Amino acid sequence: MERGWDIYHIYCDEDYSGADRRRPAFNQMLAAAERREFDVILAKTQSRFTRDMELVEKYLHGKFAEWGIRFIAIADNADTEVKGNKKARQINGLVNEWYLEDLSENIRMVFDMKRRQGRYIGGFPIYGYQKDPKEHNHLIIEPEAAQVVRQIFRWSLEGHGKQEIAKLLNDQGIPNPTRYKAEHGWASGHPVSNSHGLWNKTTIWRILRNEMYTGVMLQGRRKKVSYKSKALIDMPKEQWIRVEGTHEAIIDRELFQTVQ
Repeated sequence: MERGWDIYHIYCDEDYSGADRRRPAFNQMLAAAERREFDVILAKTQSRFTRDMELVEKYLHGKFAEWGIRFIAIADNADTEVKGNKKARQINGLVNEWYLEDLSENIRMVFDMKRRQGRYIGGFPIYGYQKDPKEHNHLIIEPEAAQVVRQIFRWSLEGHGKQEIAKLLNDQGIPNPTRYKAEHGWASGHPVSNSHGLWNKTTIWRILRNEMYTGVMLQGRRKKVSYKSKALIDMPKEQWIRVEGTHEAIIDRELFQTVQ
């Protein structure tokens, strides 16, 4: 109102981090900027645009100049039309990125502490368990799926191979873990492997090898490459966080060891 500008559109991403490059409205705004649909991007702070220094350089000091887009952040006094303002914007970008790095490290420390306490911090429990409604970080047995897990171990003990066990389950019309979770409204974010929710030998192998079915909490098997990446890497087994007796066992230790 002070500048006499007209609002073209308000782009808002609720509950998204300023570090997330996949923010829907953020990317709609960039596409509109490239099409020159407006002249100015006005933000409360530079961090609301992005906390990623790479994007600061790419857009504020690169693409926006090409597209004729002016960027203004009120609280930071950032304005791409002011030539002497660039260093301040770069410092803002670095500070915002350092904040993200520190925040990520603090969150990782809290998660590690919870893991060492034997508290489950995964988004979705393994097949056979569900989250305790009274304690979100505690696992309790999910009876229907747990019965399938016990049957898998019994068949293995009887000498059936992984492929044969998968066929037995498919013949009985038992949905695989991904399909089972989807049918019970526990969508894991992963697509169902096939339209029929069939079992395969890899899924059987994972169940037969998973020590969590004996009441042992195993976490920290994978970790992010960095706070800026979604990519995960497998950790060496000696670095896994293992806590015994955190939840009720589906398979007793002796049976588990015999199957191994």
